[in-house]
Amino acid sequence: MLDLRRPLRRLLNRSVHSAWRWAEHMGDVSPGTVLADEFGAFGPGACLAFPLSAVVNASAIHVGRDTLIGKYATLSVGYGPTQTVLPERGLVIGERCVLGARVCVTAHESIEIGDDVWFGQDVFVSDASHGYEDPDVPIGRQFGAHRPVRVGAGSWIGHGAMILPGTTIGRNVVVAAGSVVRGDVPDHAVVGGVPAKLIRRLDAGGHWARAGEAAPR
Repeated sequence: MLDLRRPLRRLLNRSVHSAWRWAEHMGDVSPGTVLADEFGAFGPGACLAFPLSAVVNASAIHVGRDTLIGKYATLSVGYGPTQTVLPERGLVIGERCVLGARVCVTAHESIEIGDDVWFGQDVFVSDASHGYEDPDVPIGRQFGAHRPVRVGAGSWIGHGAMILPGTTIGRNVVVAAGSVVRGDVPDHAVVGGVPAKLIRRLDAGGHWARAGEAAPR
């Protein structure tokens, strides 16, 4: 007797995957879609891939021209969708950026990402953390100070990196995968580690040198 289970499974499998690809295509956020219209700005050619993880307070989020943001991204401003007073430009992402899948960028006051910045997958950026000073209050209820974050144009942030509150990253900087960055990073530098430290830097003579070493002649 003919076993119809295998061809039926193949048909259903193909149908499910076709339907999912259609849903991904139709669910992408691009200029002219309902969700894009809710953003403070959503530039021509920009795309936020479907499915999303979360977009919170889109009116305070500005996305530049031709910027691509991967699947399962979290973009948020403030502490929740019921917050009524928000910074006008809480999260600003420049032009021609590429943010990998599952990025999480949470701005409470100000996060600015320059033009032509590329993120790997699973990158986390936040401008606020939690306090811990009061021993009688749960850590999750001790809100930390808001400390703006800046990522300079042309920089590359590696897979799984974390950029903590108060960080300023210069132009054309490489942040190694898995690094935890806090503080100021100069232009044209390579940093890595937990916490991230300077590995290489372009000196005034245009030479790349390791940290603590003189540049080659």
